[in-house]
Amino acid sequence: MARREHSTVELSRKLQRKEFQQADIDTVLTALRQENLLNDERFVESYLHARRAKGYGPLRIRAELLERGVAQDLIEHQLKITDNAWLEQVRKVWQKRFKNRMPNDLKSRAQQIQFLCYRGFTSEQINELFKGDDCMSCQQ
Repeated sequence: MARREHSTVELSRKLQRKEFQQADIDTVLTALRQENLLNDERFVESYLHARRAKGYGPLRIRAELLERGVAQDLIEHQLKITDNAWLEQVRKVWQKRFKNRMPNDLKSRAQQIQFLCYRGFTSEQINELFKGDDCMSCQQ
């Protein structure tokens, strides 16, 4: 816990893997929450900031947070997928990876779209980047 923030579920899983009793785990987690050493909201803020800085989009970050046991409403409150800042983020990621080279054929367009989808950006954000109506759709 000294190196980075953890979610409550994530820390609980770690303790279970080390074969601590569930009653002991619950006691420790309660004490940590009371002393504000374990805080899911702070974890989401920290995780969101770190992953965004590495060039990941809101869909991927949401999925990763759900894997770590964070509540959906807490994620949605912090993530703000429709925020215009994500448009700037998708543009930065695209520029870094593709050096401002717009696709000149369908194959290169599909590759760029696939990369951005993998990074977790929405089809709306990608469409805005390419300003096209025929952009392939990402899973949301």
